[in-house]
Amino acid sequence: MGPGGGGGGGGLRLVVVMVLFAVTSADENPPPVALDLWGDIWLFRFVVNIAGYMTIMVPGFLLIQYFRRKNYMETGRGVCFPLVRTCVFGNEAKSGHAEDISATSRSEATDPSTAKQLLKLLFCGAGLQVSYLTWGILQERVMTRSYGATGTNPGEKFRDSQFLVFMNRILAFTVAGLYCAMTKQPRHGAPMYKYSFASLSNILSSWCQYEALKFISFPTQVLAKASKVIPVMLMGKLVSRKSYEYWEYFTAVLISAGVSMFLLSSGTDHHPSTVTTFSGVVILAGYIVFDSFTSNWQDSLFKYKMSSVQMMFGVNLFSCLFTMGSLLEQGALQESVHFMARHSEFALHAMLLSVCSACGQLFIFYTINQFGAAVFTIIMTLRQAFAILLSCLIYGHAVTVVGGLGIGVVFLALFLRVYARSRMKKRVKKAAVNEVPIQKV
Repeated sequence: MGPGGGGGGGGLRLVVVMVLFAVTSADENPPPVALDLWGDIWLFRFVVNIAGYMTIMVPGFLLIQYFRRKNYMETGRGVCFPLVRTCVFGNEAKSGHAEDISATSRSEATDPSTAKQLLKLLFCGAGLQVSYLTWGILQERVMTRSYGATGTNPGEKFRDSQFLVFMNRILAFTVAGLYCAMTKQPRHGAPMYKYSFASLSNILSSWCQYEALKFISFPTQVLAKASKVIPVMLMGKLVSRKSYEYWEYFTAVLISAGVSMFLLSSGTDHHPSTVTTFSGVVILAGYIVFDSFTSNWQDSLFKYKMSSVQMMFGVNLFSCLFTMGSLLEQGALQESVHFMARHSEFALHAMLLSVCSACGQLFIFYTINQFGAAVFTIIMTLRQAFAILLSCLIYGHAVTVVGGLGIGVVFLALFLRVYARSRMKKRVKKAAVNEVPIQKV
């Protein structure tokens, strides 16, 4: 593949830059950078990234169509046959959620000790809090602060969000691969190419998450992430044809009201890093849409016989492939490595981001396996509240009384969701036990 992401004719580039500049100039408070440089326009970088991913997606799609038309499963032979079967066809028989449910069943029966269970819960909670709180604080540091600043030199900011996504995914892919190699996993059945859809949306959501911090404050981003339940429900109806209970709609409205209170309470006289711009809102909306699709698509993939770590491995495999290809085509990989060489502090932060992301994913799987999704949701809800508090303390974000009430409404709604869901599961389980037929002797 040639360096198509960073090349092109000068006249065409000038036209594209003028159009994208007109779109992004709608910001109320544009960032203090020279927007006359095409690389400083977020929409241009987004389009270039998409073009890089398509150079891999399109040939892959054509190959899949070719193998299906040729009826390769019946006519194929040779060394490449197992690889093609795994990537294109897989084991088309779906196994439902039985294997996944058994994998995520809790271990109270085998470990009835309350003290041990409490220690495990503290271990899971501490691991999740440390991993993701550190990740969130480092994320804001990397994307909003300069490196190499001195009394006479303002320093430079790192601007390639895609490189950070690549760093996170390559380590997560390695950890998941080692875990799968060292532990017994279910026989894999899904065609590998199906991971690419969740991978692409996951990359784009992560890119938007990093990029949005250039235009909005970190507390605003955390509140938006907490309100993902609304678009997730909408995407669930579109992708998975799901239905929802009345309390789910009620808590969704509460979350929407709380986020609105927080956003509307933010004044324009705050520090520039806390101002929410038009670009920030658009990028944040993109993050929510892409992330909502990712979770619903992954949920549909679990209909195949697979574990959560296998899902982690498959998604991160394609994420590494997409981001590596795009970075090489744009020449951005070399630039990012040079930035790391110039600023050792950034290299340390990037490595810590990757470690926290990979460890956080492993703690997620372990917590759900030991205590179930309800306990995990409570821990992550507390983590979001702590993240806002730490960000306000460390980076000086101002939160008004109305904004604080909005935060409280959001997390109250999230806890109500957890409580209502746990009550419903207990009711369903009790009804199932009562309906067990009595065998006649």
